Amino acid sequence: MSKSLRVVFMGTPAFAVAGLRGIIQSHHKVVGVVTTPDRPSGRGKKIQFSAVKEEALFHNLSLLQPEKLGTQKTIDDLKALEADVFVVVAFRMLPKTIWSIPTLGTFNLHASLLPQYRGAAPIHWAVINGEKETGLTTFLIDEKIDTGSLLLQKKLAIGEGETTGELSARMAELSGSMIVETLDALSKGKIIPKPQSNDKGLLSAPKLTRENTRIDWGAAGQHIVHFIHGLNPFPSAWSILELPNEELYVKLKRAHFVTGNPIHPPGRVFIEDKQLSVSVSDGYVFIDTLQLPNKKSMETPALLNGYRFPEKCRFV
Repeated sequence: MSKSLRVVFMGTPAFAVAGLRGIIQSHHKVVGVVTTPDRPSGRGKKIQFSAVKEEALFHNLSLLQPEKLGTQKTIDDLKALEADVFVVVAFRMLPKTIWSIPTLGTFNLHASLLPQYRGAAPIHWAVINGEKETGLTTFLIDEKIDTGSLLLQKKLAIGEGETTGELSARMAELSGSMIVETLDALSKGKIIPKPQSNDKGLLSAPKLTRENTRIDWGAAGQHIVHFIHGLNPFPSAWSILELPNEELYVKLKRAHFVTGNPIHPPGRVFIEDKQLSVSVSDGYVFIDTLQLPNKKSMETPALLNGYRFPEKCRFV
């Protein structure tokens, strides 16, 4: 068995919990957890704990929630934990004064096969781009974003029709064992960090915005389907539905594509046999699940039981 390492874990969302849990269940020791400060959330603006904080409290772990990471107090608090290594999953960018503290360095778990898909939304963009394969990478943090030397990588197939939410859940399940494997290798000195390549043509994973999550109905049908699935469940692909007297902001959740030779321009909506299809350049995109304004997400047949789309409406 490898030497037991003293570990500080840094993370915030639910995706990071499996990584923390994996370390807790291993022979390594979590000496501290760093997560974001509590924030008001929801309609009632109630104070919400991060998913990582909830897990840390459940296991009675030492917890830090600094507003700013670069302050001397935060640096002193982290040094006092005497950690061998910091582990980061879905957290903020760290200043060098933080990631250089532990003797074995600080490594991050990233949800792509680096150097591909550096950035904030690697799972989303892999699905959006119709990739057949992705994976997880552990790498040493340096001054730039997602550019540090590689430690371990594991490949993962992307299923046909799989959404970002479904893929993310599978990746989270694997993250704990991969983090522990990386810790084991570091403790034995049996891992040689490998510098990342910076080849031209690398795909990135930029932050998702209102502008880059709107559906382009002029795109190929299968690309539109990947786009919809890549943004499910959050933040959701969206489009404007033009009706005779109003426009609706609609979120599209699931779809499938049927190739064909449409005679109508892209975006035209058709309702037939409890199905909703949209004309695109190379066929028809069938919308299987969608969400109308101020309504819950519904499968199309159920929605059509109580909602009537006017003739000649279209998505733009």
